[in-house]
Amino acid sequence: MTPVIMSWRQGAWVSLDILLVALIIYQVLVMIRGTRAAPMLVGLVVVSVIFYLARIGELTTLNWVVGHVLPYLVFALIVVFQSEIRHVLADLGRRLTFLGGSSSESDSYDDIVLAANLFSQHQTGALIVIEREIGLRTHIESGVPLDARLSYDLLATIFRPSAPLHDGAVIVQKDRIAAAACFLPLSMNPLLSTQLGTRHRAGIGITEETDAIAVICSEETGAISLAIAGQIERDMTVEQLRERLSSELRRFMAPVTLPTTIAQADDESDALLESPLREPAPQRKSESGAESEP
Repeated sequence: MTPVIMSWRQGAWVSLDILLVALIIYQVLVMIRGTRAAPMLVGLVVVSVIFYLARIGELTTLNWVVGHVLPYLVFALIVVFQSEIRHVLADLGRRLTFLGGSSSESDSYDDIVLAANLFSQHQTGALIVIEREIGLRTHIESGVPLDARLSYDLLATIFRPSAPLHDGAVIVQKDRIAAAACFLPLSMNPLLSTQLGTRHRAGIGITEETDAIAVICSEETGAISLAIAGQIERDMTVEQLRERLSSELRRFMAPVTLPTTIAQADDESDALLESPLREPAPQRKSESGAESEP
């Protein structure tokens, strides 16, 4: 019986070993799919095949090159794939610490959803970029540093049309607004719709270069869009935005009560519930003029 038991245990360990290796390879392939690492990996496989053929074909010169280059190949791979390796490790860390996520950060991201709802109702252009694992320091330095706690009121103030910082993007780091009026790279993807303006192309462009998330509100239509990994999801509802942010940030975002539209409110309630996007009293038009606007 002892040989049978040992054989069964060895078979179980071998099966577990194969399963873990297959799982690691699968996760790596999933993580690099659609990124710049995918064609690099294909090129690496081709080079490896050439080196193998050179070894079995006894090509002296190529074997000498391989023998001197191979010890440094590991370091070269780390340098070339550093962003992808960091992304894989960060994703693994998020999976392991998912249950221990901070509720305060989740609450702060709800402010982005509330602000997007406000911008959509008033057709106010806005671009909010949420940093994840790849740092956005270069883009933060292009704007006006704030380092302020993320809040609905602050976002509404920044993107008020008369505010000096409303042009450009707001970059969010965890639960803080790092900077406003930031310049972002524009996407040069020729497949994008010609209806997309500079704000949408900037939101897509930053997600092409990094793993950031961009929330975009259109000034012309008030439509809410979400850009992730160079792809854009347009005409989203507020609930869809909340679900997508919760999924991408791997946090549970509890539904919050959205502010009601105040277009039909009477004079007293309008004074109490005045939108933060409206102009101050001296700059506002007369009540008759405001009522005549669509």
